[in-house]
Amino acid sequence: MVFTLLGGIGLFLLGITLLTDGLKGLAGSALRRVLERFVRGPLTALGSGTMVTVLVQSSSATTLATIGFVSAGLLTFSQTIGVLLGAKLGTTSTGWIVSFLGLRFSITAFALPMIGVGALMRILGRGKIPHAGIALAGFGLIFLGIDTLQVAMADAADTFNPERFPGATFAGGLLLAGIGVAMTVVMQSSSAAVATTLTALHSGAVDLNQAACLVIGQNAGTAVKAALVIIGASTAAVRTGVSYILISVFIGVLAFILLPWFLLYAPYLSAPLEPEPGAVSIALFHTVFNIAGIIVLLPFTDRLTRLVSWLVPEKGPALTRRLDRSVANVPPVALEAVNRTLADIIAAQRGYLEKILVQSAYGPHAEKDRDAIASALDHTHRFMDSVDSDTSNRKEYARHLGVLHAIDHVDRLMDICREARAMRRAPNTLERRKITEKLHEVFAVVDGWVNGSIENPESRLRDLSKSIAEIRKDTRVSILEESACQGFNSDQTLRRLETLRWTDRTAYHIWRAVYHLSANGSGDADPPYPS
Repeated sequence: MVFTLLGGIGLFLLGITLLTDGLKGLAGSALRRVLERFVRGPLTALGSGTMVTVLVQSSSATTLATIGFVSAGLLTFSQTIGVLLGAKLGTTSTGWIVSFLGLRFSITAFALPMIGVGALMRILGRGKIPHAGIALAGFGLIFLGIDTLQVAMADAADTFNPERFPGATFAGGLLLAGIGVAMTVVMQSSSAAVATTLTALHSGAVDLNQAACLVIGQNAGTAVKAALVIIGASTAAVRTGVSYILISVFIGVLAFILLPWFLLYAPYLSAPLEPEPGAVSIALFHTVFNIAGIIVLLPFTDRLTRLVSWLVPEKGPALTRRLDRSVANVPPVALEAVNRTLADIIAAQRGYLEKILVQSAYGPHAEKDRDAIASALDHTHRFMDSVDSDTSNRKEYARHLGVLHAIDHVDRLMDICREARAMRRAPNTLERRKITEKLHEVFAVVDGWVNGSIENPESRLRDLSKSIAEIRKDTRVSILEESACQGFNSDQTLRRLETLRWTDRTAYHIWRAVYHLSANGSGDADPPYPS
């Protein structure tokens, strides 16, 4: 019996894993687009979280993705509350699948062909077909696992008497909920834990009250994985994980409050669905107490956001807050995190250079700012070393290459920042004022790009860079001729020329860095620096 039970759980877990991987592969970047584009207010966030969880059949996958997205800056912390509530609702779909299809109909005869066809699609298919094959095989394994669990639970029903388990007392309910949490932690899947409970109820190994208490614990057990992920993570990730833990605990408490009412009215609620309260009733209870929790919490998402922000204050360098280790193994999200971090670094470099150009704004703190920027850039280098993109995915590879191009230009800007102090000693001539005015226009475009008021800055920066290059080339000749005619000393002449070159290089590297960050990682070669 024990080996059969373990085998059934293993088949179900393997099926859930394959189904999740297959559906995620089929969706590609669609899940990311859903969370980015449709998460606007609490209701859209709730719908997006529910839809994504139903698609991938894993609330943990949605939760971990959400933690990664908020770490990378793809979502704000306040937007994640609705997504997390949606993940709670979406995970209840597994109970309906198991209770309606897995237990009420014998589909083992269809499960084996599904596994076989799915395996062939995985081996022989091209494009999206292998992902569809993995999902199909996973679906078949889920039902094969349910069938195996039924066999094991039938033996358990003959061996164990439900009366030997904790009774319908508050302490007994808490103990069963604790067992449910442990089942989710051990199986690493609330779906598998719920499926095991529904099968045990269907076979008579546990009664309705015991199954309900187990499911309450299993629903809350998903928070344990979130708690493990946020250890040592960024502030944004920790806040998201803490929010999910608080939501899970609140819904668990609410479920216990609703439990007596469910047990009282279960015969009437389940009458249209099954002859006597059973697996379908538990699936209904699982959905109802999650919906009740959502109804109560959704109007208070802003207050929950403020509470968690107070519990988990911001800490660490602001420039690298998005570079969280939890997203390093998800290349598309990791690259987006680096992309946004580089944008922040460019904005900080622009601020430092502004202080250099404006004499009155320069002070001792400016050098500390420069050192902080350099430290953030070093951190970005180390983070990129841990990002391993799929070279067979042309779009992902191009994005990775584009980010590397951008890092190279930001490195050159860092060198320019280190040289900037010498520019303060250059003569305040007409050509310097003229070319500096153009550079301020470059800075204004960067500001607009960072704050979102300018969506496509590349063409404007290109034109400004070329304009500055033309000023540099034209003025260079006149400076040399003026020096020859009026006998200026060579040191002063060289400083004037170096100021022109420094300004030109600044505009060029800003243009190219922003180009690679704004063009979604096209990865194409840079035009040669104008001679």
